[in-house]
Amino acid sequence: MVQKNKKNTPRRHFGRDSNGATAIEFGIVALPFVATLFALIETGLVIFAGQVLETATSDAARLIRTGQTQQANQTKAEFRDVICERAGGLFDCSGLAIEVQTFSTFDDVEFSNPSGAGGALRPDMPYNPGGAGQIVIVRAYYQWPVFVRLMGHDLTNTVNGKHLLVATAAFRNEPFPW
Repeated sequence: MVQKNKKNTPRRHFGRDSNGATAIEFGIVALPFVATLFALIETGLVIFAGQVLETATSDAARLIRTGQTQQANQTKAEFRDVICERAGGLFDCSGLAIEVQTFSTFDDVEFSNPSGAGGALRPDMPYNPGGAGQIVIVRAYYQWPVFVRLMGHDLTNTVNGKHLLVATAAFRNEPFPW
């Protein structure tokens, strides 16, 4: 008769077996890891898109500051296209809203709410590039889509679940002769 070894009984062996431990540990850690990875990627994209919009707005605002926009009689849509072109195709131009206002002093500057009903950007924003020596505020708005909303990471800041990117340029127009 063969004597059974009590050390190798299935019940005792199961308690010391670690063959599937790595898979189980990865299963526990995988969701938070992947969520954090996607949150980092999305945060980086939002920061990158904001910087691209800021740079494109600043470059386009220089055309107003030097009087080139006024001399060419650019419309609001044409000026928006200049910003969009300088953004390198990162934005859907139909979703880009611009606001160009003039003020007599920097103390008079007031910012209006760009959102209308339902969180959509207002289509009636003013466009006045001003004349020589006037103070001008150029603002560009874009509602960036947000996809990752896991584990408390939510970049939305509008009621329609998007992240509003805002780029602003404030300056005094140069004393151009026209």
